[in-house]
Amino acid sequence: MHSITFELHKLFNSQKRYSFPYQEFKRKIPKNGIYIIFEQGEKYLEFDRIVRVGTHTGKNQLYSRLNQHFRKENKNRSIFRKNIGRCFLNRENNSYLSIWNIDTTSAEKRKMNSHLIDVEFERQIESQISEYIQGNLSFCVFRMDNKEQRLFWESKIASTLAQSRESRPSSGWLGNHSPKEKIRTSGLWQEKGLNKKSIGVKELEELKTIVSNKRDLL
Repeated sequence: MHSITFELHKLFNSQKRYSFPYQEFKRKIPKNGIYIIFEQGEKYLEFDRIVRVGTHTGKNQLYSRLNQHFRKENKNRSIFRKNIGRCFLNRENNSYLSIWNIDTTSAEKRKMNSHLIDVEFERQIESQISEYIQGNLSFCVFRMDNKEQRLFWESKIASTLAQSRESRPSSGWLGNHSPKEKIRTSGLWQEKGLNKKSIGVKELEELKTIVSNKRDLL
């Protein structure tokens, strides 16, 4: 049997793939589920390498969550976008990185830090992020209605990939410029939820059944 890392890549590379613009496929994307992201130029053996595993917490919000990453230019609503912006700034050794890191989601924090924020510059960075995401990323999704199960499997899949020594980023991967060590070492665009025990053989078979939509009531 191949490794779990191999089997996960084989499983998700065989699924229906979406890329931007994906709006016309809105009805085909489940309301609840997990998304698996691939990035142009990133390979694992014969497969496109998985670079992010994600989900949503609100009910029926999978499509909305994807839009927060791909379309809505607000890094405070998407840690994925924020991390990509960090790479752009860090690659250029731009001192604005410390300002970019500030969370201005709440009105109070926006007011508190308004004198530091360069609105026009951040707009330029957001546009650069959108161009990168829309031009380089694709994804597949699978349905999972239960929130606890979504969070469980999201973390399980991501942890397995992060802890694997097989699936490594290319030398040209943008994430290599991340100031976040976990992103650089894991090869994934995420930091949290990477400490679960890796998926076992029985869990892999369960996951395959879920992804094939034979158990869509979870």
